[in-house]
Amino acid sequence: MAQPSSGNLPHLLRRYPLVAATVAVGLVTAGLWLTGADDAARWLGSGFALLVAVRQAWDMLRDLVHGTVGLDVLAVIAIVSTVAVGDWAAALVVVLMLTGGEALEDYAGARASAELEALLAGAPQDATLDDGGSLRRVPAADVRVGDVVVVRPGEVVPVDGTLASASGVFDESSLTGEPLPVTRTEGDGVLSGSVVGADLVRVRATATAARSQYQQIVDLVRGAAESRPEFVRLADRWSVPFTVVSLLIAGTAWAVSGDGTRFAQVLVLATPCPLLIAAPVAFLSGTNRATRHGIIVKTAATLERLARVRTVALDKTGTLTRGAPQVVRVVPAAGRSEGEVLRLAASAEQASAHVLAHAVVAAARSRGLAPAAADGLREVVGSGVEARVRDAGTARSVVVGKAAYVGSVAPDAAAPTLQPGELAVLVAVDGAYAGAVVLADAVRPDAADTVRDLRAGGVDHVMMLTGDGETTARQVATEVGIDDVRAGLLPVGKVAAVSSARPRPVLMVGDGVNDAPVLAAADVGVAMGARGSTAASQSADVVLLHDRVRDVARATRIARDTVGIAKQSIWLGIGLSVVLMLVAAFGVIPAVIGALVQETVDLVAILNGLRARGRADVVPLPASVPAPSAPLRELPRQRATLAK
Repeated sequence: MAQPSSGNLPHLLRRYPLVAATVAVGLVTAGLWLTGADDAARWLGSGFALLVAVRQAWDMLRDLVHGTVGLDVLAVIAIVSTVAVGDWAAALVVVLMLTGGEALEDYAGARASAELEALLAGAPQDATLDDGGSLRRVPAADVRVGDVVVVRPGEVVPVDGTLASASGVFDESSLTGEPLPVTRTEGDGVLSGSVVGADLVRVRATATAARSQYQQIVDLVRGAAESRPEFVRLADRWSVPFTVVSLLIAGTAWAVSGDGTRFAQVLVLATPCPLLIAAPVAFLSGTNRATRHGIIVKTAATLERLARVRTVALDKTGTLTRGAPQVVRVVPAAGRSEGEVLRLAASAEQASAHVLAHAVVAAARSRGLAPAAADGLREVVGSGVEARVRDAGTARSVVVGKAAYVGSVAPDAAAPTLQPGELAVLVAVDGAYAGAVVLADAVRPDAADTVRDLRAGGVDHVMMLTGDGETTARQVATEVGIDDVRAGLLPVGKVAAVSSARPRPVLMVGDGVNDAPVLAAADVGVAMGARGSTAASQSADVVLLHDRVRDVARATRIARDTVGIAKQSIWLGIGLSVVLMLVAAFGVIPAVIGALVQETVDLVAILNGLRARGRADVVPLPASVPAPSAPLRELPRQRATLAK
């Protein structure tokens, strides 16, 4: 749904022709009345109003066939009753309210869907295939795995793939939020949705467009936007008792006063046709507000459950911790500095594909310690590496690895004292022990704040579920402020813990394949999609696209705000309508004035629902939800590449 332009009057008239027709008829009838042609004004106004009533009654009957009962019956009765008592001006105002309400609903839906439209607009549509040296333009949907796609400077990468060129520069700001261009080398993963820099590149497709990262995000957001929560269906059901109450008040006013005009005066205040649209608008707005922050809520019904969450269960590895080893400290031997030990270790490790080697090199670079040139690499799988490092004009023999491996060349090597969950990589230089690099799966810096925010937001119980040992789990739990720790759990144990947790609803946060069952078993499952597996993302109700656990608390806060605003909108509209109907029952509000007042009530309720969109700031969405076809073993490497 495209957002209408408020500054393009012809466009608005074409988009909402019935509103335009109502305004035109109103102006003509007003002109006839002012010139003394009362009968002509009455016949034109009344006839047009009755035609709209017939059209609305037909639509209402069609809805009834599909099992939907709305408030349109009140509008139809209001139009007929005002025409019957000769108040054609009030009838036209009710028609304007009815048609204008539908236009407001459409406009509000377009405003609330702005983020989805931005995603859809950014989805690549075409691709240039390198077909044996000849280039041909094809729809992006026609690209197959293994095809080589040529992407020119400034174009969007249409599918996930690996870089087939020697190198390339990509703008991933719309995906990862990283403002600086990133450089990829041959064989590195390239994300669909990223924009190519100054040089033409070739990308070998590893997924079709439908299974690429960007399209997955679009599909998730579209599904959330199109879903309807139970809360909104409940709001629809309120239309029946509201209709009954409205007719009762109008009938009583007529019976007591003996004046049929009272019936019309009451019902024009009981026609909030777009009123209960405020709840769907609020939910759609809240869903898209979450999307702006990289939180994909798969169905709008999830948003309501999120608002009521009382217990939160958190996985440890990859959720409360980063899920990958990081250097936590360097312990140098006597006469050595921390920087020297880390730099030499990174120099020897830079050509290794081991996950610990990546962590050491990343730590050195993050501290401004560029690895020195090295050659003669010899790697012993499961033990360590050895290399000749050329540092300051001197070639040194550097050995990095396990204590036994390093100890075979440096007898004085001694591992430092380690805390639970830590491991040490020892370093020897020219046959002498130089120090140790200590690594651990570090706790996320925002984990403790997340736990505090959850409790402050109304969560009564927070617990940790993990397959790790008790000692390591307790240390992490203490650091983040969790008392209830369940350690040594297999997937079935996690499911049992969530199933028996109280109070409910229960929210579970996880990231790996082993978390898929428990995410499905929870009332609300949340997958750390930026790091997690396809299985976890698909079985969860919510996917966090950014690799940050604090978005769990943000998701619950957005949900509470959304549900609160939806309830406000409904009760605000219904409450004001009932009060105004009771006042109109005494004949103090003319039908024309009452219709205009009710239009204002409807407008206020809908605009209140739009408040759930939050601020207009746009947080870029990362395209890092793993595609179904992506091998799980590639995920850590892809994420490590992004981190660089």
